[in-house]
Amino acid sequence: MRIALAGAGAFGIKHLDALALIDGVEVTSVVSRRLEQAEEVAAKYGASQATTELEEVLGRDDVDAVILATPTELHASQAIAVMQAGKHVQVEIPLADSWSDALEVARVEQESGQICMVGHTRRFNPSHQWMHRRIGAGELSIQQMDVQTYFFRRTNMNALGQPRSWTDHLLWHHAAHTVDLFAYQCGEPVALANAAQGPIHPELGIAMDMSIQLATGSGKLCTLSLSFNNEGPLGTFFRYICDNGTYIANYDDLVTGRGETVDVSTVDVSMNGIELQDREFVAAILEGRDPLSRITDVLDCYRVLGELERQLAERSQVV
Repeated sequence: MRIALAGAGAFGIKHLDALALIDGVEVTSVVSRRLEQAEEVAAKYGASQATTELEEVLGRDDVDAVILATPTELHASQAIAVMQAGKHVQVEIPLADSWSDALEVARVEQESGQICMVGHTRRFNPSHQWMHRRIGAGELSIQQMDVQTYFFRRTNMNALGQPRSWTDHLLWHHAAHTVDLFAYQCGEPVALANAAQGPIHPELGIAMDMSIQLATGSGKLCTLSLSFNNEGPLGTFFRYICDNGTYIANYDDLVTGRGETVDVSTVDVSMNGIELQDREFVAAILEGRDPLSRITDVLDCYRVLGELERQLAERSQVV
């Protein structure tokens, strides 16, 4: 499997580290906004091509698939370009930053016959996999999920503390993880969604705080709090309140509501959610099957995000 990576920033490096652990995978090309960065990363990971142009990669015979870890506003158009060039694509979350663009990517995927997988990593984290299997076996039933997604980003920096060329978004990026995971774990779509947000940052142009409320048709609830103003602890914490226990997941780790560690080391072949996500992408292509987070599986998440964006826009006009 010959893979090109577009976007050599903090998350792109996570993918390259993960791909290095998968047998039979070769990274052939690295694309970055800055050529010197592309060349440095390509040399480190053994890629033969470094470029600033995705189009140069799409014309190569030694590229079977592309992973997009580029700025959010490029995801939809680049995913479409990759599939129209006859390559499979994994696009990092979010698939798009509008419902209409998400629908267009889904249309092109059906038309092209290529695989379009979206990087909904929470489906792959061992902690959430452990919960999903027990919910599926009837051992647990979600009553409510309470989720906190907290970072400190009052300046435009990435996860490595480096300046970003684009602006992150609480709704279309960070909320997407929880909206999708909630419906996935409950086994039913979101039927009710409400949102409120704090003031828009004068320089970044985004809301720094947001609150989202979700419910399924059967009455399962989710409350999501998001902030770029929080000074710690950082990250996302998922509290599963179930009929038969309470569990708290933080990325690949899981504890009970009493603080007891749950051993999830045997859930999958790795404890790294990104690695498991990339393994699924490669395996699905080689086996000619749908991956777990194929675009059709996660598309409804973007319907909900589109509805929340509409609500927030209407409320800002009233204010």
